[in-house]
Amino acid sequence: MIGLRKKALVSWSSGKDSAWALQVLRRSNEYEIVGLLTTINSNFDRVAMHGVRRELVEAQADAAGLPLWKVPLPWPCSNQEYEAAMNSAYARATDAGVDVVAFGDLFLEDVRQYREDRMRGLELNPVFPLWKVDTGQLIKDMWADGVRSRIVCLDPRKLPPSFAGRDLNQQLVDEFPPGIDPCGENGEFHTFVYDGPMFANAIPVQSGNVVTRDGFVFIDLSLPASAEAREKANVRN
Repeated sequence: MIGLRKKALVSWSSGKDSAWALQVLRRSNEYEIVGLLTTINSNFDRVAMHGVRRELVEAQADAAGLPLWKVPLPWPCSNQEYEAAMNSAYARATDAGVDVVAFGDLFLEDVRQYREDRMRGLELNPVFPLWKVDTGQLIKDMWADGVRSRIVCLDPRKLPPSFAGRDLNQQLVDEFPPGIDPCGENGEFHTFVYDGPMFANAIPVQSGNVVTRDGFVFIDLSLPASAEAREKANVRN
């Protein structure tokens, strides 16, 4: 019954895996999605790690029809500060009656263990709707269902910097060096999802400057400046 569904937050990075986790949970009768939980680098006003502008993540939340739970982080941010910020977010979630937090992790055991350890003893439970799904099949399922994403951050030790700003599709995956996971689960790259079945409309984006910072390559995405450009970009093919 719908009334018995568990209230769930989705840990939201702005990338394809968290977006697909949202879609998988929405297809389930087990959960009621109540929000997207994301960390924001307060100094740069961007999503931590991915480097995506806050207004783009807000546009995703609007398109998904969900509130965005923003967790501000200082910069630089120690692990202790990060955990304190997340504990505050989890306490807020508990007060709001949230039952679970969903993560888009795929197969990294240490990452899952960390999340489970941090939430142990809380009234919240972590769930992993994509866990151990074959990543080669997973990315094809995303594409088949209309998920469109762009590489916004990459590790230049694993991928050429020229891959930043390119859409993640079969052509791009075919160009990957040997050993690169098609979903980037080993930290090879991170993405921004601008279209997919989890959104009521596409997110219009334009690519800007490419920069190298802290050993990673980032491309700056932004919303088109004019309303006309946004409207054109929002029309799906």
